[in-house]
Amino acid sequence: MKLNQIVIIGVVLLLSFAGGQFTSSGMDWYRTIQLPEWTPPGSVIGIVWTTIYILTAISAIIAWRVFTGDSRFYLVAGLFMMNAAFNLAWSYIFFARRMIGPAVIDSIAIEITLLALIPVLWKKSRAAAVLLLPYALWVGFATYLNYCIYALNKT
Repeated sequence: MKLNQIVIIGVVLLLSFAGGQFTSSGMDWYRTIQLPEWTPPGSVIGIVWTTIYILTAISAIIAWRVFTGDSRFYLVAGLFMMNAAFNLAWSYIFFARRMIGPAVIDSIAIEITLLALIPVLWKKSRAAAVLLLPYALWVGFATYLNYCIYALNKT
């Protein structure tokens, strides 16, 4: 494995671990709030996020390879990093801070970074772009779910 691949995988694992810690810290609270009937069970959410993290890591590895030496390398790297930061922030805002409304805004920011990243990737690697499509679809769904949770629990 190349160093960049190890770093990307390490960052994804670190983000997954940190996000899991924030999530765990708020699970007692989460069980007390109102959720839409159609909220997926935690086991499904865990499988989806694990899959998304794997696909995102592969996409980032491909992007690193195809954009190295390209003038858009830092744009792509920056969008991946912004996305990771917003993703981690969401777990902190929603579960650790229990701030449902601001988490909706953060979720929108996650989606915006994906919608900015996918077309840039598409120009040089359709594979890297396609690997992020499940993530973008899930975040769209999760943002709507987050908003519905906010609407059910605002006081």
